[in-house]
Formats: sequence, C-alpha cells, structure tokens
Amino acid sequence: MELQAELEWIAEAAASLAGRDETLESVIPTEPAPGKRVYLCSYSGPARTWAAVDEEGRLVTERARVRAAVSIAAMCELAEESAGGGKLEELRQQLVSLRITEQPEGIEEAEAAALALERAIQHPPRLASPAYLDEV
Repeated sequence: MELQAELEWIAEAAASLAGRDETLESVIPTEPAPGKRVYLCSYSGPARTWAAVDEEGRLVTERARVRAAVSIAAMCELAEESAGGGKLEELRQQLVSLRITEQPEGIEEAEAAALALERAIQHPPRLASPAYLDEV
C-alpha cells in the first residue's frame, strides 16, 4: 500500500482511539526496524496527547518499540533541519553565485553534493527510518 493511503487508513483508526475531548491532528509514520511500522499520532484537546499505533491501527504499548519510533522520528527531523541549514535551495543558489564570481576549487563537487542532499530529503509524507536517516 502506498504511504499516503496507509496514512489515511491509520488516521481513521487513530481518530477512533481519541478521547471524548480530543481530535487527531497528525500522524508521523516511522519504521524503526525493517517491516515494523509505528505511527505516532498527535491529539489536540485540553492537553496535547500522543499515541503510537501499529500497522493494524492498534495501540502499541511496548515501551521499547515506542521509544524506537520516537527516536527515529526525532533523528530524521533533526537531520532534515540540519541539512544545509534547512535552506538547501538558498545554499545551492549561493554556490552557483560563488562558482560564477570566484570559481573556487571543488565548487562543482559542492554543488553536486547540495543537489544530492536536496533530492534525498523527501517531501512529506515520508517514512522516518534508519535508511532515510542514512540517506540524508
């Protein structure tokens, strides 16, 4: 199943788990281990709450599994924000300008690396996983 379709299905299942005064706000898909997906679900209400659900929409109560999902989601988020200062398009433009005006040695490699990094950072929705983290 395509990730977008999975997220729609999980959102329906996670919404049914919401408390009386809660509304599902977001779903973060993770795969801390190959083939082991955990969806982190954020709920708004009197207080922000979170739940972790598995591929079948059931609550994940195994502490280690929840920690692994939260950890990989946070690491992927930090990697994306740190990549090129979070402004890769701007970085690429600056590299082009630098190449044209000063022609420093190795500028082509820097431009190619910035482009590869921009391609590696996927547009949402994306699956937070060790493979994605390694790519970024």
